[in-house]
Amino acid sequence: MEPYDEEEDREYRARYERRQRMRQERQRRRRRQRMLKRILCLVILGVVMVLIVVAVRSCRKAGEDDTPKQEQQPFVTEPLDWSEIEKIIEEQSGKTKPEENEPEETEEEAVVYSFTETEDTAAISSEEVISTHAILVDESSDTIVARKGTRERILPASMTKVLTILVAAEHISEADLDDTFTMTQEITDYAYVNDCSTVGFLDGEKVPVRDLFYGTALHSGGDAAVGLATYVAGSQEAFVDMMNQKLEELGIADSTHFTNCVGLYDEAHYSTVYDMAVIMKAAVHNDLCREFLSAHIYTTKPTDEHPEGIEISNWFLRKIEDKDTGGEVLCAKTGYIVQSKNCAVSYGTFAGGTPYICVTAGSTSGWRCIYDHVEIYNRYMPSK
Repeated sequence: MEPYDEEEDREYRARYERRQRMRQERQRRRRRQRMLKRILCLVILGVVMVLIVVAVRSCRKAGEDDTPKQEQQPFVTEPLDWSEIEKIIEEQSGKTKPEENEPEETEEEAVVYSFTETEDTAAISSEEVISTHAILVDESSDTIVARKGTRERILPASMTKVLTILVAAEHISEADLDDTFTMTQEITDYAYVNDCSTVGFLDGEKVPVRDLFYGTALHSGGDAAVGLATYVAGSQEAFVDMMNQKLEELGIADSTHFTNCVGLYDEAHYSTVYDMAVIMKAAVHNDLCREFLSAHIYTTKPTDEHPEGIEISNWFLRKIEDKDTGGEVLCAKTGYIVQSKNCAVSYGTFAGGTPYICVTAGSTSGWRCIYDHVEIYNRYMPSK
């Protein structure tokens, strides 16, 4: 059994509560900013109305010059009634006390996922599981079904690209998928020099954004991933900043940090299997991400450089689909670098449609990684 570290758990909960307080403070600041903007708009509107009244009265006075003059009363403008302004603001927002009754923001703030252990959580001790780190999560209840080194630091390799796809998907529209990105020699050289897997896009090739997504998800293409990052943010460096900001929003920035969008080795590029499960949950709840991560085979759009397109596939999904897992694996992303060995994250439905997420790291081969997931699903999945 994996020992329970009470001190580590206490520190984690303290960090989690601190992040929650920071989120709430950001929400309060944003509400105050919106309120100030509304008040400013109303003040400007009041000034404009005063000017209009002055102009109208001036016109009337000019029209009355031919009539006998009457005793004129001095023109006095009443000061703005701030209680009325507050009332108007409340009517516009549909709330009586913005600070007290305004609900939690759902569009600007990401949901912070958290998985908990129960008395039924099992330690992954099967000799058939070669991976050094692993986690199985019941995604419907956010409970950890089985675990093995869940919070120990790992090198995520190309599992990193799950976050690459998620961040890119959150910053484009459906229409952008049909836009094109011109591949550059800098990007193709980057993939070549760093010995990345590549889709095979060439310098100057006009690649649809949709194909950049599929190339990143299915073939783990470094050329596709850097092209996608550059399309969204202008450079890989700027995009990586967006990735780390997303980690902040997901509440896992204390234990995960990325320095590139591909998954290349870097001492400052790290995660945990727990955090990768959090990222995968966020990804499968995004319709675009789920589409790309669930595809088995895809052919890119024909271009001048590739008139017949390029056929790519998700090797993990194609190989595990004929294995008996007790359910259906729907989405997956693998990873490999020498320093991390083989790793993978998968998502599927089991036991009557219940969704589960499995993450493994430190396996000895691509095939062994698949069999680790099969073994974990079969051995530790609760019978329902």
